[in-house]
This record gives sequence, C-alpha cells and structure tokens, in this order.
Amino acid sequence: MAIATIDPATGETLETFEALDPAGIEIRLARAASAFEVHRRTGFAERAALLRAAADLLSAEREADAALLTLEMGKPLAQALAEVDKCARAMRWYAEHAEALLADEHPDPADVADSGGSAAHVRYRPLGPVLAVMPWNFPLWQVVRFAAPALMAGNTALLKHASNVPRTALLLEDLFTRAGYPTGCFQTLLVGSGAIEAVLRDPRVAAVTLTGSEGAGRSVAAIAGDEIKKSVLELGGSDPFLVLPSADVRRAAEVAVTARVQNNGQSCIAAKRFIVHADVYEEFAAAFVAGMSALRVGDPMAAGTDVGPLATESGRADLEELVDDALRHGAKAQCGGRRPEDRPAGWFYEPTVLTGITPEMRIHREECFGPVATLYRVDSLEQAVALANDSSFGLSSNAWTTDPQEQELLERELQAGAVYFNGMTASHPAFPFGGVKRSGYGRELSAQGIREFCNVTTVWYG
Repeated sequence: MAIATIDPATGETLETFEALDPAGIEIRLARAASAFEVHRRTGFAERAALLRAAADLLSAEREADAALLTLEMGKPLAQALAEVDKCARAMRWYAEHAEALLADEHPDPADVADSGGSAAHVRYRPLGPVLAVMPWNFPLWQVVRFAAPALMAGNTALLKHASNVPRTALLLEDLFTRAGYPTGCFQTLLVGSGAIEAVLRDPRVAAVTLTGSEGAGRSVAAIAGDEIKKSVLELGGSDPFLVLPSADVRRAAEVAVTARVQNNGQSCIAAKRFIVHADVYEEFAAAFVAGMSALRVGDPMAAGTDVGPLATESGRADLEELVDDALRHGAKAQCGGRRPEDRPAGWFYEPTVLTGITPEMRIHREECFGPVATLYRVDSLEQAVALANDSSFGLSSNAWTTDPQEQELLERELQAGAVYFNGMTASHPAFPFGGVKRSGYGRELSAQGIREFCNVTTVWYG
C-alpha cells in the first residue's frame, strides 16, 4: 500500500510520500536509543511539563488538526474535533497522574521480614524505545493513548502509522518536537508494513504495541515472541449490545445508533451485534431501524453530516462482501445495504440493519467495519449470553438492563474486556482498555496501561 493522503470523500490522491530507506530508519533508531538514555533519567515534573505543552498545542490548533483527520480518513468533522479534545485531555490526565501510578510500592513489613530482608520495595522503570504500529480509524487518539503513558514512564516512542494517514503521523512528530521533547523522544517512521519486522528485531527496540487487524497482530506477536520482547495487542472486535425487558428501550435504541455508526462504523469497540429479548424486540427494532434510516450520509466536512465515507476503497469492498454474502444466504436489509445513489464519488455506504442472520453467514463470525448492524432476537437471558459469547472476539460489550441480578450475571458471564451497562462503550484514560480471545492481550490506559512498558523491579535489602 502506497504511503499517501487520499481523500475518501472523493477518491482523489492529494499527496504521496517516499518511504524511509534503511539508512533513514537507522538514523531514527539511533536517535531513539540515545534519547532514551537521557529521557529515562528525567523526573516526573519535567516529563509532565512537556506533555502538558503538547496538550496545549493540540488545544490551540484543534480546528486545523481535526480538519486533517477528516481529510485523511473521512470521519465527520464534529467527531474529529472531539477526538482532538479527547487527546488533549488524556495528555493532561497522564501528566497529572503518572507519578502516583508509578510510585514505588512497599510490601507488608511482615512479608519483608519473612523473606529475610530488612527492607524492600517495587519500582517501575522504563524499558526503552517502544515501537507502536497504529491504525487509521482514530489516527490521533490511538497514538496518544500509547504515547502519553509511554513517555511519562520514561520510554521513547517510534510510530509506524497506517499508510493512509501520513500527514497525521508527521503532525504527531512535529507536535511533540514543538512541545519541547528532545530529538528522538518521539519519531514517526514513514515505512510500509514490510519494514516492521526489521525494526522490531533491532536490539535497540525494547517492546511493541499494535492496534489493528488479527492478521497484523499475529505477525507482530510472532516476531516479538521470537525476539522475547514485550508486546501489547488491541485487535478486532464484534461487540454485542444486549437489550433486555427492563431496559429503557427508546433510550437503548437511540444510543444503539450512535454506538454502531460512530466514526462511520469503523471502530473496534463499536457495538456491532444487537441482541434483543423477544419481549422488547419489536419496539427496539422499529426505533433502531428508524434511527439508522434517518442518518445523513455526506461530506464529512459539512455541518450536519452523521456518516461520512469509509476510509479506504478496499474497506468498503470488504464491507460490501460481508453484506452481499448475508443477503445471498437469506438475511434481510431493513434499511440500507448498498452504496448511496447520490454519492457516485468517494467510498460511501448507507447505514444498514440486517436481520435473519444465521451462523453460516460470514457477518455472523467476522468483524464488520462500517455502518452495518446485525439484529438478533432471543427468548431469554441465557440465549442472549450464549449468542453474545458466540464470537472469536472479546473486546467490549454493552448491556441494557436495570435488573441487579441480570447485571451481576452479565458482569460475570460476558466474555469481554469490558461490560458497559445502560450506556455506550468508550475509552477513558482512567479505565483499562483491551480484550480477550482474538481481540488481543495486554491493556492500554489507566495504571495497567502505563505499567505495560515498565520493568517492574523488586528491590530488596538484607
């Protein structure tokens, strides 16, 4: 895939970029290693000042930065502005909390004495340069949620961004440089996916984090495992959205629309499978289909647009294959199911609700990355849980019920990295983020996220 900015609303190639050659990669690896030896010795106050400066730049330049996100991957401008603001808030959160999250821990004195020691503590120390392989769907947020904790922990960062968002990748390097970070603390590598293996195998790279497809995760995890390097993977998701009889059905349907089409439906944690109890199915389905049908598809730069184009032409083709396969096998499109007739240019697709889904359909098993929802009817809580867990993914989940016993059962039984009750899954720096099964391993954000790329060191005195 060429490294290029292509406007997904028109299909026009706006700018292409030359990939770094091996000599250019070597320069950046050397800088990262050299910067780490300096950055790891700085204090939290100094690191926090740098991160706050980066946040201030983001806030000051939010309109231009948001427009760039929309231009490169097609999200509605209002959502791009929200992404920029979220990044600035997360930077400030880690600037404020990192020192406490990485403070030395002191075991129980009785345990220290039992070990034969006079004193002991646990210290969190940085690992070194961390390679981040990041996707295009949240081109700013995905990077910041890795970079902010990694830099606050004293690591340095190497970013291999998706090849269709090169301007955003360069914006990030420029942002951290202008904030005052020393040369080499945060660098963008404009390279294709074929260059990842050599970078990851380089002894100066200490660890890797990847957000992306299952295939990319398998490849990177295999290399990291072969090199015995720490890795964190955040992969796909096919998150269930359960609606049970005690729910506020109208509110659930309203949130369901947003949950499915946020970011033009291109989000790993977007709700994708809507599993509704028979007692409230008709009411929910009517409201949900009406809400999806009313969405405005159009120019992502224009005010009032709800759904913009898919980010890539191949992404729309993949989505069409899933929908067409389901329709051939007997599914019904309650709305959508095709390209909008009034958008001949660009990679648009109508918001779609499919019913009559059966296990032999690909969309029942595979992640659907676009504004397409699958709607299921179940007769009991037990059926809802079984269907929710009938997936190779386990990133997040949503459940609408006010019954405390149902909530306790769902909290215990749903196979996912998060369970959100009566609301929409979202990421926040205070909460761990990640999945189980083929959605990956490790955690981003929160204390767990910042500690993923630390040397957890036991210090003991005799």
